[in-house]
Amino acid sequence: MPKNSNPTGRKRAREKAQAERNQEKQKLRLERRERKANVGPRADGEDPDLAGIVAGPQPRPDWFEDSEESSDESESESGPR
Repeated sequence: MPKNSNPTGRKRAREKAQAERNQEKQKLRLERRERKANVGPRADGEDPDLAGIVAGPQPRPDWFEDSEESSDESESESGPR
């Protein structure tokens, strides 16, 4: 029995969905390109992600110091092992 060479409805739907995804991706690419063109250069060539960071050891966050104090207290209450 020969196979049916005509495309099925599922294949047509799959191709249509793929074409729609490709169109949506193309729109996003154009929007991204326009946004990058309108932003312009960075001020002073400084990376905004690294702005304000000082080299060297960083101060410990408050939440870390609180957890250390509570663990020290629990160790002193339990005594030596």
